[in-house]
Amino acid sequence: MSITLMDIVGRISYKCDIMFRVIDLIEEHGRKTAILYGEDFRLIADAPYEDLIKIDPGMRRRLTQEFRSLEEQSYHLFRQDVDLLKQKQEYDATSGYSKSFNFFQMPGRVLHVDGDSNYLKKCLSLYEKIGVPVYGIHSNEKEMPAKIGNLLDYYRPDILVITGHDAYSKSKGRMEDLNAYRHSRHFAQTVREARRKIPHLDQLVIFAGACQSHFESLIQAGANFASSPSRVNIHALDPVYIVAKISFTPFMERINVWDVLRNTLTGEKGLGGIETKGVLRTGMPYKKIMDE
Repeated sequence: MSITLMDIVGRISYKCDIMFRVIDLIEEHGRKTAILYGEDFRLIADAPYEDLIKIDPGMRRRLTQEFRSLEEQSYHLFRQDVDLLKQKQEYDATSGYSKSFNFFQMPGRVLHVDGDSNYLKKCLSLYEKIGVPVYGIHSNEKEMPAKIGNLLDYYRPDILVITGHDAYSKSKGRMEDLNAYRHSRHFAQTVREARRKIPHLDQLVIFAGACQSHFESLIQAGANFASSPSRVNIHALDPVYIVAKISFTPFMERINVWDVLRNTLTGEKGLGGIETKGVLRTGMPYKKIMDE
């Protein structure tokens, strides 16, 4: 069975534990190698052509259904959190419901820069579902450091997401060696460039990283939240849940890191960060303008 670009495949040696998309096929010295993007995880990998098998429609439906079930569960828990936040803000804005005020809210604006156009579409759909104002940009990970300055000037976001695909390769070095990672150094450099523009951690909240990313270098570069402390895979939608929590938390409140992580699909093994202020602002009065 021939395998071509964009086919959904599994790795036989890994018992097809993760679904991948074939994004490139390279032939060197008579051997074919496939470059793979995770279908649900932000992982990039390469594999010998002969180690790949097409995922049949039945297995694909089953694996997809499992992930969608986890996504729905995570979304449901997150939705509960957001509803509680809104109730608290309404209580505070109306002095404990003792006064009737028509108020409005301005959630933090997100600039989401993603190395994978398919994941970007999924994330934008979830942002819209949750109600987070977002601008989405697709960019190759290697080009992000050069682009981020102009993007920040143009979009002026409250929250920046820098993500795509990444992977740690033991054959390239030790776990603490940044050069042993596919794109961690590009993510870290992008964070540094962003911090040249906006140094203060609470004026621009940054999430950076993907699967197995070098967590420590991203935090040191200036990210508020990053992946992956235990070098595990993270789900494609995890960055959305992190920044949405920040977007809906009032700017006078500090966010406990665990409160941000607990409703993600990956949890503290794949995600971490530092204490950060929210960015939501409440105003009043809110009046609809009616045409006479």
